[in-house]
Amino acid sequence: MRGLHSKNLFLKDKKGRVFLVVAVEDSVIDLKRLHEPLGASGRLSFGSAELLLDVLGVTPGSVTPFALLNDVPPRVTLVLDRRFLSGEVANFHPLVNTASTCLAVVDLLSFRARDGA
Repeated sequence: MRGLHSKNLFLKDKKGRVFLVVAVEDSVIDLKRLHEPLGASGRLSFGSAELLLDVLGVTPGSVTPFALLNDVPPRVTLVLDRRFLSGEVANFHPLVNTASTCLAVVDLLSFRARDGA
């Protein structure tokens, strides 16, 4: 598939705030320091499978920005890799990890704006 491919990380901080980090697949993410620019409380760690299912309604391996539709009431802070802004299209799982879908980056931003972020 053409376009940018993503890696999506469901993370939480020490106070229970949750973050969805959507990065270009080759990004190096330093979990020991990521909390600093995000203003998170202490280092970030991966959210449990139970928390992921409760908050985003998906299972590990199927994390995607599309799951933000299930984030009601909103609890997740979306962190989008700025490299997506320079791309035309991006690829994400459509709530399951057995497929991928291609989406124009402007449509991803529009989707998130309509979703309330």
